Amino acid sequence: MSISEAILPEAVDGGSGSEFRRGVVSCLPVLLGTIPYALVLGAQATQRGLSVVELPLMTGLNFAGGSEFAAIQLWTSPPHIALIVAITFLVNSRHLLMGAALAPFLRHLPRRKALAALFFLCDESWALGLADARQRAGAGITPAFSPRYYLGAALAMYVTWVAFTTAGALLGPMLGNVEPYGFDMAFPAVFLVLMRGMWKGFRAARPWLVSLVVAALVYLVVPGAWYVAAGAVSGLVAAWLMAGKA
Repeated sequence: MSISEAILPEAVDGGSGSEFRRGVVSCLPVLLGTIPYALVLGAQATQRGLSVVELPLMTGLNFAGGSEFAAIQLWTSPPHIALIVAITFLVNSRHLLMGAALAPFLRHLPRRKALAALFFLCDESWALGLADARQRAGAGITPAFSPRYYLGAALAMYVTWVAFTTAGALLGPMLGNVEPYGFDMAFPAVFLVLMRGMWKGFRAARPWLVSLVVAALVYLVVPGAWYVAAGAVSGLVAAWLMAGKA
């Protein structure tokens, strides 16, 4: 059984194409911003010695852009596996919070479907899926989480990411250094768009501000990727302390 069938068999045989298509369409603007930094990752990977076969294996099995960029920056020959694994775990630690935020909307799913859905969890699919679930909950639609919508958005993101990182690896020698063209700005631009879609006012965004300030300070004074964990934990603590306050 494929992962898509485990999440939603009906989506494979076309029984609920409208929700699946809605997920794909909602992801299209994000995909346009994803393509440039997917090409950047592919080009950087070839410069570090990864082959066109090894790169899609990494992006397809790991599927977490931030940790992949970190791993490529740390890649040597031979690679320091323990260090790369530790940094990958650290950068991806935010998925613990992302999964916890999404968990209440997945309770109606069998465990095998929930776990399969979480395989495709990345910042973009999480933000789209969570925003859609909250919107449906506010409209009184049950269940609030639409597996069909989520699968459409998540698969579109997954296929695009793996395909264009591979394309970047193939085109790397021709692309050269793409940063002067501003391709590296696509990464933060996508997250700004996602944050705008989840904006509920400054009061609700205070934990974001705390997380941003703490992450920036740790980034300036502590080497490595510790700023990711520091930002995530400080944001969580701030959200807990500010919960219920007027």
